[in-house]
This record gives sequence, structure tokens and C-alpha cells, in this order.
Amino acid sequence: MDFGLTEEQNNLKRAVIAFAQKELNEQVLDRDRDQIFSNDNWRKCAQFGIQGLPIPEALGGSGADILTAMVVMEGLGYACEDQGLIFALNAQMWSVQLPIMVFGTPEQKSKYLPGLCSGEMIGAHGMTEPDSGSDAYSLRTRADKRDGGYLLNGTKTLVTNAPVADVTVVFATVDKDKGIAGVTAFLVDRDTPGFATGSDMHKMGLRTATMSEVVLQDCFVPESSRLGREGGGSGVFQSSMAWERGCILASHVGAMERQLDKCVRYARERKQFGKRIGQFQSVSNRLANMKVRLETSRLVLYKMGWLKQQGKSADLEAALAKLYLSESYVQSSLDAIRIFGGYGYMTEFGVEKDLRDAVGGTLYSGTSDIQKTIIARLLGV
Repeated sequence: MDFGLTEEQNNLKRAVIAFAQKELNEQVLDRDRDQIFSNDNWRKCAQFGIQGLPIPEALGGSGADILTAMVVMEGLGYACEDQGLIFALNAQMWSVQLPIMVFGTPEQKSKYLPGLCSGEMIGAHGMTEPDSGSDAYSLRTRADKRDGGYLLNGTKTLVTNAPVADVTVVFATVDKDKGIAGVTAFLVDRDTPGFATGSDMHKMGLRTATMSEVVLQDCFVPESSRLGREGGGSGVFQSSMAWERGCILASHVGAMERQLDKCVRYARERKQFGKRIGQFQSVSNRLANMKVRLETSRLVLYKMGWLKQQGKSADLEAALAKLYLSESYVQSSLDAIRIFGGYGYMTEFGVEKDLRDAVGGTLYSGTSDIQKTIIARLLGV
């Protein structure tokens, strides 16, 4: 396996780092405190080409492969301190744009993808419900067949981007008795009668990403709004998981590297008992552990990306990466707080924010417990 990046990938990574450091870090702590989503930064990312990464040029994107997308998202995670913004970007790119690209009709692709790539539109993904989280396919939202379309009724929750989204991918069942075979995906525009979003939810971390419920009450959508075939919702849902987990976690790898760099600088500058704190074994050991987690996380992630690039199955590697990276980011965030001591606990230093943001990674896109279940199943247990 060649672990080197191409010249183009290295140039892209350097470019996104320079862009994010210059354009995306203004007033991050203030926006995090007040839960403010930045439309300006969203559009700046679109102008740079972030949202268009996985989409063909003919539809407004750049047609990047999964490894190149990982490299760019890693650079973005390193340079952009607004992890909420990155989370919102990932939620649209892999859970909305990719399903449309893979399963959408030509009309659906031309209607949505150029606007989503350009930043003129924002997308959301509605699968989770109040009574179905990890057990995703036990959803209760119904899609009753009507002349020319479907009548949707139900409630989605924890829907990232919902308060600001122009279109939402909604999963509903056409026949609950069919279980997973009844689940179907739909593209629902914000202005559709019977579609409504709740107030923005208050979160522990990733606070600059908006999140709310989606309520569907006798919401009629034409058959042309169905994404993929009837009963094919599970395929739509699963199709983007490798990209989603890989590229969300690539952002984590970048954030862990930024975190480590910050801790190393502090360990060199901060003095106690007449010497730099990095000379104390308790501090240096934490830095070493952070470095080990960073490098092993990168290896696990890029192995998964390489396998996908080769057209090979990477289900096991994706689950391993999701589990290991999310838990590693939490542990390294705790180490960072301990290295900074009391200052690490203070909001103004931005160290505690990494921990609050990192905890979400153990939950979204499949919890750590679910990843362990997947890994055990793939081992034949």
C-alpha cells in the first residue's frame, strides 16, 4: 500500500488549510456559546468547493474520489476550529448529496445538486425518530400511497440542518409489516404543505450546527419526489455510510492533529517548578498517547479509504475506524484538558470545546456500541 499522497492531494490539503485559517475561525467561541450557524461561512466553503467535492463537474462539483475527499476534510478539520460547521457540511454532503447522486433521477439531480454544491441550498437527512435511533428501520413515519404520490405522516428528531434546510431526505415506511423492505426515501422541499421544523435543539457540543425535529402532517409529495424505488430506502441509507463515516472521521483526524500541536506548544511554554511542563513525565506521557492515537487513527481511516478506492468491501474497516477514531478523539480531548490544567477547563481557551464536540462522534453515524456489534457480526460471532 502506498501511504503517500499525490501532489494534487497535497496541494488541495495545503489550500484548504490556508482557506480555513483565514476565513472560518472568526468569533468561533462566541458563535458556539450562542449556537449561531454561519450562513456566510457555509457559502465560503461552497465557493472554495467543499460541498461539491463528491459531485461530478457536470452537476456543479469537482468529482473527487473518496481518498481525495478524506484529505480535504482532514485539512479542514485541522484548520477550522468550528467543528459544528464541519459537522453540518458532512451531514449534507454524504447523507443528502450522495444519495441524490446515486439514486436520483436526472430531474432530481439537476434540481438539487447544483444548488447544494454552490451553497445556495442546504440539505438535511431525516431518519432518526423519537422511538427509533440505533434501531433505525423500526421507524413509524408512514408513506401512504395516494393518486400521483404519497401522504407522509410522522416525526423525525435530531435532524442536523433541519432549521435551515431547503430540502430534507425523509425516510418513511409504505408498509410497516414489511419491516426494512417497506422503508422508502423521499425528497421533501421546505415549502411543502404539511412539512414543519421545530425550534433549534440545545446541544452539549457541535453547537454551531443547527438541529431540530421535522414534523410531517398529511404532507403530500408527488411520486417524482421519491428517491430510488419504493421499498429501497435501506439501500439509500446504507449507500453513503462509507463516505460519511470516512469523511466525518477525516475531520476528526485533522482536529486531533491541531489539538496535539496546541498541547505541544503549551507544554513548551508553560513552566512550573522552574521547568517546562513538558519535561514532567505525566505531561509527556499524555502527549505521547495523543500522538499514538493520531497516527493509528490516520492509518485505520486511510486503509478504509484505500479499500473503497480499490472497489473492495470495507464494511469491517469502516466500523473499526468509526469506533476507534471517535473514542480516540474523546480520550485525547481529556488529555488536552489535563495538560492545560485549570485553563483547559475555561471556555476562553477553546480546549474544553474539543471535548464537547468529540463526544458527539461516539453517537452519530452509528454509536460506538453499534460499531462493536457490527465488528463482532463481521467476525462471524
